[in-house]
Amino acid sequence: MTVVHVVVPDAIDDPARVSGGGVYDRHVRDGLRLTGWDVRVDSVEPAQEHVARVLTAIPDGALALVDGLVAVRAPAAIEAASRRIAVVVLAHMLASALSDADADGERRALAAARCVIATSPWTRAELVRRGLVDPDRIEVAVPGTDAAPVAAGTATGGHLLAVGVVAPHKGHDLLVRALADLGDLEGWRCTIAGSTETDPDFADRIAADAADAGIGGRVVLAGVLTDEGLEEAYAEADVLVAPSRVESYGIAIADALRHGVPVVATATGGIPQAFGDRRAVVLLPPDEPFALSLALRRWMIDPVLRARLKADAVRERDTLPRWDEAVAHVAQVLESVR
Repeated sequence: MTVVHVVVPDAIDDPARVSGGGVYDRHVRDGLRLTGWDVRVDSVEPAQEHVARVLTAIPDGALALVDGLVAVRAPAAIEAASRRIAVVVLAHMLASALSDADADGERRALAAARCVIATSPWTRAELVRRGLVDPDRIEVAVPGTDAAPVAAGTATGGHLLAVGVVAPHKGHDLLVRALADLGDLEGWRCTIAGSTETDPDFADRIAADAADAGIGGRVVLAGVLTDEGLEEAYAEADVLVAPSRVESYGIAIADALRHGVPVVATATGGIPQAFGDRRAVVLLPPDEPFALSLALRRWMIDPVLRARLKADAVRERDTLPRWDEAVAHVAQVLESVR
């Protein structure tokens, strides 16, 4: 049985701190075990001293799959470990696109890795373009989706859903500004499902902005939902809204489509490449609340449009990537470097 040491952030199993990267890590961890790998997991706080202690305990010549968030926060530990074990870094996103503080750590950690697995073609292309990884050292394993029932939604199309941590890069401020222009329309509500603890000041501002715009009672910051709660949210949703400023792939978009829920999203990062050819996805310019407002207004007043997008979402739902395919690709990369 092949052994792989999987080093992940300590939050991946915390229901209060759900993230797309954590979802990916859990599927890879569990999927590798199901296919016969001996997966030895170390959950660690992404900080130099903690990561160094974990990596030092891994035997010489071993194989380690390290989450990118862990790697970029502890580049010295990755550099030291790579001299005696095979380190593969799992890059969920371009860390330097979100934080200048992580740029140097990203450069050093990726340079030290034996191989890098990017979770979208866009992330791979950006890492190569910026000179952070040589093209022959980086592979792509896109996220998958789980089987799910078709969402029933509502008769009027008025239940909007946004899924993701409440933070500036997810664009919830743009969403509230767009919704503020729709106060004249009745029968809609928007549920924002995602942690409000990552950036509490921003989350407070979102709630305040909604209240100031007179739509506070129609915009619900639901916080992190359990798996069952999120399934219920998708089942009741008519459309997913993803107004991100930065997005490497868009797991929430894929999950919505798997439920037969149409999507209105910004054409940023890896979203156009991953979903641009899907008829159930409406792509808009990023950072344009007016364009988002117009798109949502059209959605809510045009039942023919809603019916067409819903039919497209239902028809295409079985063509999405699956998690077993993602796990198989990760396993193939790990086999190639051990």
